[in-house]
Amino acid sequence: MGFDSVSMKETDIYLSTSDHASVVSITLFVTLLCACIVVGHLLEENRWMNESITALIIGVGTGVLILVISGGKSSHLLVFSEDLFFIYLLPPIIFNAGFQVKKKQFFRNFMTIMLFGAVGTLISFIIISLGAIAFFEKMDVGLAIGDYLAIGAIFAATDSVCTLQVLSQDETPLLYSLVFGEGVVNDATSVVLFNAVQDFDLSHLNTGVALQLLGNFIYLFISSTVLGVVSGLLSAYIIKKLYFGRHSTDREVAIMMLMAYLSYMLAELFYLSGILTVFFCGIVMSHYTWHNVTENSRITTKHTFATLSFVAEIFIFLYVGMDALDIEKWRVVSDSPKTSLSVSATLLGLVLAGRAAFVFPLSFLSNLTKKSEKIEFKQQVTIWWAGLMRGAVSMALAYNQFTREGHTQLHGNALLITSTITVVLFSTVVFGLITKPLVRLLMPSSKQLCRSLSSEPVTPNSFNVPLLGESRDSEGELFDDNGSSQARGECQTAVRPSSLRMLLTTPTRTVHYYWRKFDDSFMRPVFGGRGFVPYVPGSPTEQSVHNWQGETKM
Repeated sequence: MGFDSVSMKETDIYLSTSDHASVVSITLFVTLLCACIVVGHLLEENRWMNESITALIIGVGTGVLILVISGGKSSHLLVFSEDLFFIYLLPPIIFNAGFQVKKKQFFRNFMTIMLFGAVGTLISFIIISLGAIAFFEKMDVGLAIGDYLAIGAIFAATDSVCTLQVLSQDETPLLYSLVFGEGVVNDATSVVLFNAVQDFDLSHLNTGVALQLLGNFIYLFISSTVLGVVSGLLSAYIIKKLYFGRHSTDREVAIMMLMAYLSYMLAELFYLSGILTVFFCGIVMSHYTWHNVTENSRITTKHTFATLSFVAEIFIFLYVGMDALDIEKWRVVSDSPKTSLSVSATLLGLVLAGRAAFVFPLSFLSNLTKKSEKIEFKQQVTIWWAGLMRGAVSMALAYNQFTREGHTQLHGNALLITSTITVVLFSTVVFGLITKPLVRLLMPSSKQLCRSLSSEPVTPNSFNVPLLGESRDSEGELFDDNGSSQARGECQTAVRPSSLRMLLTTPTRTVHYYWRKFDDSFMRPVFGGRGFVPYVPGSPTEQSVHNWQGETKM
């Protein structure tokens, strides 16, 4: 009995010590997050830096400090977990990207985005996999065929998180929609390819297995997209019919957030691509659901989703930076530094070659199908460069393939993990630092173009300005789908029509036109949206609409 009481006391002391250590780690991590935000704010105007690089550098610096303090035993506060990344951190980033994206620009370039994101990723996957087989077998790394194909999927995944912070949706709308849209589809494709490699028997690779892989990818892509659209429409229908705002705006905000996250988890539950599902759920929610809630809930949800995404992005880069100096993995490969450096350099070269192999040829094919808004060579160079960065998706997939619960003692696996860390750090810092100046050098600023085209202020009352340009179908399209004026930062609203030639040369029956007809006639009456907000007398929305209508009549 005395022995049992002593054991229980020792266990309690151990648990309390462990809990306190976790509290200390979390406290330090939150402090570092605050520091990243402050430093990022101070470096806002810097032409080289962005917050992702700042967080990565602070993470590496903190890892070095912890490594020194612990006497070389540890370099991080938290152990990198692919579950933490895929389940908690990635969903708010991808959802907010779909929620905030300018949908007209995105869908105008949808075929090009799909060409880059799906076909381009497959090309990059094949080149990196074949290159890894050719070079690594000469280095005697000691990997199986499944590992080589997994490497292709791991390094075919671009870092859309870092790209979002480098490019501006207002200054370079075409570039942003292409690079970001490709990034989302690319991440989904890479994860699907990675999972497919795990599920199939690759010891007897033939045409039948390759066709099965392709069929599985197409099924996952379509199913994930449909699930995201259905989830978004369901949330719109529930909020429109029940209209929680009559009693509580908190319920509106809560149901939007929970159903967005539910779409991602349902995709994971059914072994689909959560990235694609939550992205298209965000697009549908911003088009229908967001317009069905009260004015206060619109402001709250927009800023809440943006804030969650912002914090998750900083968390990821801080997390990756601190885990980069994990001494356990570096100690395993410390006896072969030349091999480690050669593997890292080879992977970096394959990433460069793999991206170039599809960006320029597919841009050429895309331009053949376009009569206007072709992708110029300067834009192609920018797209190629901006997509070279590798980030947390590559890290998470590498940890999933080459470690067990974040640990490994196998030389080949440790070599690939440390090489992945090296490529992620180098590409994010070096390529990320150069991307912003490169965009400014190759692409003129839209704001400067607008100033040179017109010195007159553009106001919402100038409804006649874009009427003959870009085939806008209604006055409602002068505003983006989140209700804010598109005149802000876009150069086309400053162009004054000089003659009726624009009306004659601009097609009046576009795909977008027929979609708007279908949307207004069938979708919005059922699921809500702009112009179909539930009528509640005295609500802020109704008052603002009534006042706006009165002003336009005057």
